[in-house]
Formats: sequence, structure tokens, C-alpha cells
Amino acid sequence: MKLAYDIKDKPKFGQLIIFAFQQLLAILAATIAVPAIVGNGMSQSAALFGAGVGTIVYLLFTKFRSPVFLGSSFAFLSSMGAAFAGAVSAEAGYAGIILGAIFAGLVYVVIAIIVKVAGVKWIDKIMPAVVIGPTVSIIGLSLAGNAIGDLKAGKVTEAVTTEVFKNGALASSSVDYVSLASPYVCIICGLVTLFTVIICSVFGKKMAKLIPFIIGILAGYAVASIFTVIGIKTDNIALQVIDFSVFSGMKPFAVPDFTFINAAKGIKAIDGQYIATIAVAYAPVAFVVFAEHIADHKNLSSVVNKDLLEDPGLHRTLLGDGVGSMVGAVFGGCPNTTYGESVGCVAITGNASIVTILCTAVMAMVISFFNPFVVFLSTIPNCVMGGVCITLYGFIAVSGLKMIQKVDLDQNKNLFVVAVILIAGIGGLSLSFGKVTLTEIACALILGIITNIIVSKKKDEVAVEE
Repeated sequence: MKLAYDIKDKPKFGQLIIFAFQQLLAILAATIAVPAIVGNGMSQSAALFGAGVGTIVYLLFTKFRSPVFLGSSFAFLSSMGAAFAGAVSAEAGYAGIILGAIFAGLVYVVIAIIVKVAGVKWIDKIMPAVVIGPTVSIIGLSLAGNAIGDLKAGKVTEAVTTEVFKNGALASSSVDYVSLASPYVCIICGLVTLFTVIICSVFGKKMAKLIPFIIGILAGYAVASIFTVIGIKTDNIALQVIDFSVFSGMKPFAVPDFTFINAAKGIKAIDGQYIATIAVAYAPVAFVVFAEHIADHKNLSSVVNKDLLEDPGLHRTLLGDGVGSMVGAVFGGCPNTTYGESVGCVAITGNASIVTILCTAVMAMVISFFNPFVVFLSTIPNCVMGGVCITLYGFIAVSGLKMIQKVDLDQNKNLFVVAVILIAGIGGLSLSFGKVTLTEIACALILGIITNIIVSKKKDEVAVEE
């Protein structure tokens, strides 16, 4: 695709700040969602700081040639939960999640060494365009439910506890947060955001084309604010999309609750059995995420018109991702991963400037200390981010389909490979082995590789003309 800013281009300082802020908005919701889901007092601002540090580490290892932001990885949610569940105290749990990130990072380091020795040609053989293309599409399509779910939800929520009884006894309970705002009001706010992004990207002048997400989010936030103010004045909870109460009593500056501070208090409580539990919970997941790592970088390569698996090299992207996860977890507790939202932002805006990604990382670290800004970002309604994510996830799905444009789907052997991947991924095929879960993306990719190996020996069919 044609880029407005190539990897080595440097936007003017004022534009750079705006572009970096846009990248930050694109990755923010998912990055701070992980510590919120894990709970146990994990800090969202610390996770944001950790993502910034991890991204800088990634950029250093990739020689500033791969323009993507690293954020909190959802793949390790169950692993992090297991670390806290098996710990004798919350502080020991914090030590456990840092230790787990180190185990996961070491898996990446080992794979990187293997790739350095064996090269990347084998990857092209087992994962050609007919395999990797639909897999990239699945990355976007698998997130479609999240985008639409967010589109119908606001920030004003209530906790709903679900209890399951067996044989007259409480077997389990779970807490879900349900949006109190009317889904129709939320959809209006989300659609305002969506169409503002589209109009800016298609009809806007140069600057509007480069910052469609900022303009879209501000437009959606403004509409949501109007609904919320009316709802507060009329005492109508259905119109209250934004929770403004979080602004009251906040301090202007605060040091994030870094993970290593709590971990230092609980490290003495760790024993050999707990370390083994952590290793089993984290290391296998890293092998699964490796497949998604390749798919993300194949996708990013198609966006920046450069094979990143060759330059800077898959071994460098793996090292950057692995070591970045270790360092990021020390501060924020969450292992990091390359973000599809970041890739989508690069694709839609045409801004692949590595300086923009670096500035985003620094901005994330600085903002994590500035309470009002962190709180403001956290008040952006789910529905507004849902409108943005429709475009981001959609671009990922479409970019995957573009990879198979040159694949001859008149050949049954190619058709079956694509069909298997799409149906397995969209259908949500996933497998769990104890605490290790093969995600739908990993399962779809593995099935696609197996199918491709089976049919690849079949010679191309010759078209017969009547």
C-alpha cells in the first residue's frame, strides 16, 4: 500500500505528538483491560508504563525497523490467573506473574536462536500465502464480537453476580459488569465515531487522513457527553454513557503501582512447586502465541511493503517481543505482544514512521504518572472505542484477504486450505489441555498447515476448456 510516512520518515514535532496520541488511543483500551480483568489489585497505569517500556525494548532489538506497538497480551490471562490462584499471598502472586513472563520470554529467545540458525525459508514453506492470509483474516474476524459488544455498551455499569448451585450447594460464582446505558444510545455514539473515522479517511485533507481516530473519538465522546449530561439532569440512567464521577477527588500526579514493588515483598514465599506451576502455566502459551507473532508480522509486512521476517529478521522480532515482555511485566505485570490495533492504525493512516511508535511508547510512560489524563482516557466509553475497533479489526481481516488475491482458488487444494482455516477460526475452535488453551487462531493455523501439507503434493489442476 502507499504510505504517507515510511518507516524512516520523521513527521514534524507537532504532527508527531498528534500521531503518537492517536496510536495511544488505538491500543489503550486493550492494554489497560488485561490488568482490569485479572484483578488482584493490578494497576492499569503500571500496565501502560510497562507497555511503553516493552515497546522501546522491541524497537531496540529490531533496530527501529518494525513499526508496531506492544501492549498487554490477552493470551496469558489464564496464566496470570493461575499465578495468583496458586500463590500463598497477593505479593507472591505478583512475583509469580513476573517469573511467568520470564519463562514465556525465554521460550521466545530459544525459538529466536533456532530461527537464527535455521533461517526463515521453512516458514514460507509451511505457511505460504494460502495459509497465512486467511489466518491473518481470522485475527480480525475473531475480534469482531468484541467490537460489536463494545458498540452497545457504555462506561456506567453495575455488577451482576451469577451463582451456580449443584446438589444444593454453591459450586461457583462469577461477576459480570453490565452496561446501564441504553444500547441504542450507545450504538448512536459508536456510529458517530465510526462514520467520522470513515469520512475523515476517505474525504479528509492530508492531516484529517492521518488522524481520523482522534477526530472520530472526540466526536463520539462529545455526543456521549451530551447524552450523559441530559441523563444526569433528567435522572435517566439509560442516557448516562460516561461515568464522570471518577474525576472527583483524584490527585494530579501519582506513581503507578509497579509490579516489582509488590513482588519484592512476596518473593520469599515462592517455593519449587509454585515455580513449576508457573512454568507449566506460561511456557506452553508462548509457543501458541509464536504462531500469532508470525501472522502479525506477515500482516505488518504487507502494510509497510517490506518483509520484516527478512529485515530486521524474525529472530530479532522474536527477541524484541520476548525480552520486551519480560521487561514490561517487571513494571506492569502483563506479558506484551504486538498489537493488531497498532497494525490497523498504521494501515488506515498510512503512517509507518518508527519515530511515531517510539514517541507513543514514551508518551504511554509519561501519561501513566499523570492521573487526570489516565482517568480521562479510561472514561472513553466502550461504544466509542467499539466504533473505532470496527475499522481497526476490519482492516486486519481485509489485509489477510488481500494476501490470497494471487492464490488460485479455482484449485481445490487451495480452496480447502482457506476453507478449513476460515471455518475453524470463525467457528471458534479452541482446545484446552489443563491450563493451556490453544486459541481459535492457533487451532485454525495448525489445521491449515496440516491441510496444506496433505494437499501440497497434488499438482495444479489444468483447466479444461469446452
